Amino acid sequence: MISPPTLVRLAAGDAVVEIAPGAGGAIASFTLGGRDILRPTPREAREAGDARLHACYPLVPYSNRIANARLAFRGRDHVLTRNFGDSPHAIHGVGWQRAWSAVRVSDTHAQLALEHDARGERAAAWPWPFRALQTFALAATPRGATLSIRLAIGNGGDSAFPFGLGWHPFFPKTPDTTLAFDAAFVWENDATHIPVARAGVPPAWRFAAARPVGDVALDHVFEPSRGTAAIGWPARGLSASVDADSALDRRVVYVPPDRDFLAFEPVSHMTDAFNRASRGETGTGTRILPPGAAFSCTIRIDTRTAG
Repeated sequence: MISPPTLVRLAAGDAVVEIAPGAGGAIASFTLGGRDILRPTPREAREAGDARLHACYPLVPYSNRIANARLAFRGRDHVLTRNFGDSPHAIHGVGWQRAWSAVRVSDTHAQLALEHDARGERAAAWPWPFRALQTFALAATPRGATLSIRLAIGNGGDSAFPFGLGWHPFFPKTPDTTLAFDAAFVWENDATHIPVARAGVPPAWRFAAARPVGDVALDHVFEPSRGTAAIGWPARGLSASVDADSALDRRVVYVPPDRDFLAFEPVSHMTDAFNRASRGETGTGTRILPPGAAFSCTIRIDTRTAG
């Protein structure tokens, strides 16, 4: 194993990807011909290793919120660390808050590893040991580039545990940014963003056909959502598509008001899935990883220029 550099740089054609192993295994930048495909990471965030302000970070071993930082599983209640400012919940797992190690690097490929031993205080972040791997591959295409990312998790302990995977990529939002993705339902949230009701997607939140994002404000789970999503920046002459494995059949769409970015997150389960499954709910996306078992999934971000 090699020591993780400050940044791992991949290049293919006109595309460049910078990865920050020490900042939660996050992507610091993805550009095509010098133009940002993912939201650029501010210098201060790079220096501080603040994954939350990076361009994209992995969600492992779960996505979004575990309500009140308490996880019920097989008759036991696990108290988790509250890890997101003043939020009452545990959020986004532990991978984005830990340093990863670079295990393989070439001009166009990189693999990062994270070992979570669940000992001492680390058990409060996640009670079970696991190993995670992120594998990045950048390839040039005739009009742009494709970035593929594979995330794998392996159970390193002697007990099964619930898990989920995903990514949290941020994209620039300009006045003419368009979005297209398909979903039949959306979860309405309480004031702390815990889902309370599943409803049909209202017209204001429907992006089955590409249309401008406009001033819509979202922080919601859409499901089921499969197939390719599209993000366009007509004035910049750029577009990006986001494709994901069938296991990633939910999309968290985060569009904060009056900000210059949006997040489009392919994930494998709904918010607070594990607790809901423990209460007997079905269709939450909860998966169980037995001792010695592993699971992986992949997303692909394909970017191209107009013309």
